[in-house]
Amino acid sequence: MDNDRPATSATRIAIGFVCLFLLYQSAEGVGDRLLHSFPAQAGLMLACVVAAWPVSRWLGFRGLDAFALPLRARTLAWLPPLLVLAFALKAGALHAGLALGIYAPDATNPSPLSGLAAALPMLLLSTFVPSIAEDILTRGFPYRAAGIRWRRGAAFVAASSLLYVANHLYRLTLGPMEWLMLFVFGLAYATALWRTGSLWAAVGLHWGWNLGNATLAIAMPTSTVDTDGGRLMSMAAHLLMLATVLAVSRHRAPAG
Repeated sequence: MDNDRPATSATRIAIGFVCLFLLYQSAEGVGDRLLHSFPAQAGLMLACVVAAWPVSRWLGFRGLDAFALPLRARTLAWLPPLLVLAFALKAGALHAGLALGIYAPDATNPSPLSGLAAALPMLLLSTFVPSIAEDILTRGFPYRAAGIRWRRGAAFVAASSLLYVANHLYRLTLGPMEWLMLFVFGLAYATALWRTGSLWAAVGLHWGWNLGNATLAIAMPTSTVDTDGGRLMSMAAHLLMLATVLAVSRHRAPAG
């Protein structure tokens, strides 16, 4: 167990969570759906990440330790290899889906490969910010900041995965298959945090998947022929992520 946990009131914990939750949801709810403004959406999402530091301090932690995000080489080391793994699995899922007829090449949107290099810096930033924001909210916060003494990894992973599903407010209308897909995503990401003790591991997987989505949409534009088939391909890729995380990591005591 982590003996450095500060004694924090439940009221402070709840206020901290609500602040981050409202900022995260306002990015789409206000920036996109109300204002129809990408700069506003991006700014609100960035504000959620920036606000994580004062919230962590207000809860009595140093830096971003409230969310298991210490800036140490040992914990940051999980980020690059898991990012590459998730990116590769996204590419593999896309190729498999094309072979199975789940996706089809988008002939009306030819691939502008010449513009990919120029777009890459913005793609890195635009996929990193929402990934880490959601990881802080749905994984890092319940893991440590919430003050819950998780006794079993299965309980934390299940709770975090359900919170991850619920956090997708604007996708819940898409039905049970969408919920199941999001839950499987959450299983892989939350397990990465639990097994390594570092949210950077979850960020690596989440960011890598989102970065793969964004870059492959430019490099290999496709249209989805079978929506549920696409969800199944994404779930299969995340179950492979989960198996890999279990294979390369060992259980750590929770920081709670």
